[in-house]
This record gives sequence, structure tokens and C-alpha cells, in this order.
Amino acid sequence: MNEVFENNAAITSIRNFYMNYRKVILGVVATVILIISAYLINNQISKTNNLEAAEIYNRWIAQETDTDEGKVISEDLFTDLINSYYETGYAKIAMLNKASINARNGDLEAALENFLSLNEMTQGFKGNKLLNKIATINAARIMYSQEEYEEALEILEKYSSSNAFIHELIGDILSKQNKTELAKEQYNFAKEKYTDETSISIVSMKIANLAV
Repeated sequence: MNEVFENNAAITSIRNFYMNYRKVILGVVATVILIISAYLINNQISKTNNLEAAEIYNRWIAQETDTDEGKVISEDLFTDLINSYYETGYAKIAMLNKASINARNGDLEAALENFLSLNEMTQGFKGNKLLNKIATINAARIMYSQEEYEEALEILEKYSSSNAFIHELIGDILSKQNKTELAKEQYNFAKEKYTDETSISIVSMKIANLAV
């Protein structure tokens, strides 16, 4: 009998708790449902976008560009991929390919523009650290070749303690600015981080040339 009474009391307590806080409880439940629904919908949209982006990317890389018509089609596919599927990996890889082609063809202005676009595309939570570093280094190298030294240093700032090559590149830029001591410091950082003898020898020569 006591067990039945205790069960009824527990049920009554739960009912009273629900009645007293029902708006809060319903609100929390509704929020959870919305979050789960949004996640599932977003996940489905991402899968759909990736499939569509993959199709456009494959058409883009397979498109011949020997004719004027082919070049127009290729450019339209690239523009559609970048504008409509900006956050997908396919758009980022396409931008890297485009920038690399521009650089190989000697169109440094277009290459720089595309590397900077890739830099922007790969930042943040949904970005890609590897592609961001590649874009940053290549943009800085083009800026260096165009004697845009301050701009190159600015874009390299977040990777200034990253690896030997970046230290060496920063040293090259500082050397061009006649900031000898700062350049030497960066070259020494690079020398410490390089593991191959060829790179170490090249950096050592650059350090020696600073004193000339």
C-alpha cells in the first residue's frame, strides 16, 4: 500500500513540476527540435552542394580551352562553381588551380587576385589551414616580386613563426628593405628549422651576403 502511495505521490510531483514549468520545458524541447532539424537540413544541403559542385568541377577540368568558345564555357563553369558553391572543397581547389595556371602563364596580377581570394575562402572555422597557407605564401611571393614588401609582410604575419621557408621569405623581404638585422634574424630562424643541407647552405649564403 505504501508503495502505491509513493508511486502516486511521485507522479503527482512530476505532474505539478510540469504544470509549473511547462512553458520553459516546451520551449527547451522546441529549441532542441529546431537545432536537430537545422543540423539535419544543413547536412543534407551540404551533401547536395558537394555533389553538384563535384559535377561542375569535373566538367570544368575536362573542358577544352583551345577555342574561344571553349574558353568561354570554361570561364562560365568556373564562375558558377565559385559563386554558387563557395564553401565547398571543390571551389577552393578550383581557385588554387586557376591561380597556379595564371602564375605559370605569367599573368601575375590575375594569379595574385586568385591567391588572395583563396586566402579569404579558406579562413575561419570552415576554412582549410593547408590551402590557406599555400595561398598566403604564393600571394606573398608575387607581392615580393612586385616590390610590394609591406603588403607581403602583412599577409605573412600570422604565419611568421610557422616554418623555415616562411622565415626565409620574410628574410628576403626585409633584406630588400635594407633591414639587415631583422633579415639576419629571420634567416637564422630558417637555418635552425631547415633539415636539408642544400637549404641550409643557401640561407648561410644569404646571411653572408648581408654583411657585404
